[in-house]
Amino acid sequence: MRGLVQIFVVVLLGVFAGCVFAQDDENTILGVWITAKGKAQVEISTQENAIAGYIIWLKEPFFPENDEQGMAGKPKIDRENPDPELRKQTVIGLQIISGFQYKGDGEWKGGTVYDPENGKTYKGKIWLTAEGTLKVRGFIGILLFGRTEEWLPVTRRRH
Repeated sequence: MRGLVQIFVVVLLGVFAGCVFAQDDENTILGVWITAKGKAQVEISTQENAIAGYIIWLKEPFFPENDEQGMAGKPKIDRENPDPELRKQTVIGLQIISGFQYKGDGEWKGGTVYDPENGKTYKGKIWLTAEGTLKVRGFIGILLFGRTEEWLPVTRRRH
């Protein structure tokens, strides 16, 4: 009986180790994620050897009835963008994650995060939690000065 328990423990540890190593893969974040508060869905993919993320769905895709800029009922556009030429682009299809590189241990760094609600671009860090959620942190200057959102998986690509 003791031998069976030892075999079971070894098999269990092997399965656990396989799961841990499977998570340490640069492709584990590819797929669709729902942002904090369920406002949007972002598809994360590779683009030019880096991670990119595009808004593919909005909970509220149109400006509300009481829109102060007179755009009630129209599709949301990137009107807070600091570049006047880009203010007419729709939020659906907008790239908000760019340039991230996989650094190992479930972390991606060196990229930027764009917030269409205020038109600002931040340095960023992305990491995958043990629970399978994605932490997306945008910051100014140093990592200490920023905000982290937790995104939940909608779908994932299998590689």
